[in-house]
Amino acid sequence: QPHLVESGGGLVQPGGSLRLSCAASGFTSGFYAIGWFRQAPGKEREGVSCSSSSDGSTYYADSVKGRFTISRDSARNTVYLQMNSLRPADTALYLCAAASRVGATVRAMCIRGDYDYWGQGTQVTVSS
Repeated sequence: QPHLVESGGGLVQPGGSLRLSCAASGFTSGFYAIGWFRQAPGKEREGVSCSSSSDGSTYYADSVKGRFTISRDSARNTVYLQMNSLRPADTALYLCAAASRVGATVRAMCIRGDYDYWGQGTQVTVSS
């Protein structure tokens, strides 16, 4: 059974950095796309950054563009989200998600949240 586990969250001061990890297991046939989303109380889930496993194309939400970077270690089935210049508005539960099929661009999938498998999330709190 596919399973995703996030880690790396924590408390960080504004302007600081964190690196989140998403370890994937049970994807016997692999996955086509993976992405990072975040949820904050009172706010809609937001697609932060998503990546295609096939061609490496990426998408970043405007709110994080230039500050966050998604990357992956295919050998370890792990995806990372490097978060720099963190702001209090970045405070949220960060979840990774994977898609077994891709029927649209990664950008569209990330905006829509069209992913099949979701982790439980790791909390990121940006506060002074």
